[in-house]
Amino acid sequence: MTDGNFMKAAAFADFGGPEVLRLMSRPMPEAGPGQVRVRIKAAGVQPFDAAVRAGWTPPGLTDPLPRVPGNEFAGVVDQVGPDVTLDVGEEVLGFSLLNSYAEYIVVPATDVTSKPPGVPWEVAGALTAAVQTAEIALDQLNLAAGDTLLIHGAAGAVGTAAVQIAVARGATVIGTAREENHAYLRDLGAIPVVYGEGLASRVRALAPNGVDLALDGAGGAALDVSLELVSDPGRVLTLVEHGKAAGLGVMTTRGVRTAERLGRYAELYAKGELKFLIRRTYRLEEAADAHREIETGHGRGKLALLI
Repeated sequence: MTDGNFMKAAAFADFGGPEVLRLMSRPMPEAGPGQVRVRIKAAGVQPFDAAVRAGWTPPGLTDPLPRVPGNEFAGVVDQVGPDVTLDVGEEVLGFSLLNSYAEYIVVPATDVTSKPPGVPWEVAGALTAAVQTAEIALDQLNLAAGDTLLIHGAAGAVGTAAVQIAVARGATVIGTAREENHAYLRDLGAIPVVYGEGLASRVRALAPNGVDLALDGAGGAALDVSLELVSDPGRVLTLVEHGKAAGLGVMTTRGVRTAERLGRYAELYAKGELKFLIRRTYRLEEAADAHREIETGHGRGKLALLI
């Protein structure tokens, strides 16, 4: 930090590639009524952040440039506003629309939950998007015991969570991934299948009674295969092809993130009942490198910034 009025953040003043993301000095935020300020220890990195940096504006966002990406974090409460029951010094994890690639963040106290002891900072900081997106999506799909679910991009962060949630609910899960990630998927409880040409035939061989629903985390040909295999397009949900979804009759996620849901999955991780892989961590000043990796679209698990 430069002084008590400023903090460091990875921010961008212009839209563009990862190179526009650089370390900047930003005004220190102050907690108002119902808010907490958190000294961030770790923040998750996800495709959402890269889209914001490249020029996409989330609905309702009016913040001027420069902007600080990042919508999930974990850290220590260091300031509380009026009407807040949390205490300074509490370890928490939470979510926001932006501003998590920074030393400090201010959010509503309702958007954080206690970090269970023993959950590493990098896991806590990167957990939100994966588990909340996965549960919201599976609830929208009305997943039930006995269903056969196809997940595209199953080795990624959302896929990792979705496989485990679906298996716990009694579903059979077929997950697409590169062959080097097949052992990982088997360990999570999924039946792995390699993607690419002939995928529909390979899935049919694994699911002779058919596929009931599909969660698309890859887009493109993966969505086409989902529509070929699932008889009702209303039981297909895409996490990536938002522009095509309505025209095809498929769903996109519509739920709201909650601290209750996040806390529930943090506790499951702490008990050893949820696996969540952090494949690599970066320092705050290396945020551009983290974006370069996330934009390859490959790799199991999640990336995180340590701050």
